[in-house]
Formats: sequence, structure tokens, C-alpha cells
Amino acid sequence: MTKQYKSEALAAAHEAALGLAEAGLMSKRTMRKFDEMCLTSVREMTPEDIRALRLREHASQAVFARYLNVTTGLVSQWERGEKRPRGASLKLLTLVAKNGLGAVA
Repeated sequence: MTKQYKSEALAAAHEAALGLAEAGLMSKRTMRKFDEMCLTSVREMTPEDIRALRLREHASQAVFARYLNVTTGLVSQWERGEKRPRGASLKLLTLVAKNGLGAVA
């Protein structure tokens, strides 16, 4: 999955910082700060948020699940609040919320 930046300017700054880090001229700690500043942040999503997002994208649970590479049952559990999305699934949901379902197609 490609990185999603908050803006084109921050993308350029992050890529430059990444080059410095790979050359050993920037510490990992400083690189983490650049990541936090430049990359799209991930936020927790409520069951209502997830359902509203799916409906906004005009997708059934099955289609939504396929785009996110999870099971239909898991999407259902997220929407009922039985489970919470974590890790890569939460990042994908955040990207869909920001850029639409086509962003993860």
C-alpha cells in the first residue's frame, strides 16, 4: 500500500526526510516525528461511523469487505460494535473516509 500524505508539500518534505534517514543522516526518532506530521493520521471509528461510511460509498457489506480484504462477517461485527477495526483495516477505513472507496481499489 502506498503512503497517503496530508498534502503534496508534506509528501515532498517526508520523501526528503526519508532519504536523509536512509543515508543515516537523520535519527529514527526524528523520522517518526516526520511520519506523524506528514502522513494521514488514523483515528478510531465508531460502529455508526463505519456504517455511515459504507452507506456513503453505496456499498453492501459484502462489497465493502472485499475492498478492505476482510470478511463480510467482520464488517457486520464492526457495525454492531462487537469488534473494532485495528491496524491495517483501520488505516484503510481512514483512507476510504478521506478519499472514497476508489482509493483502496
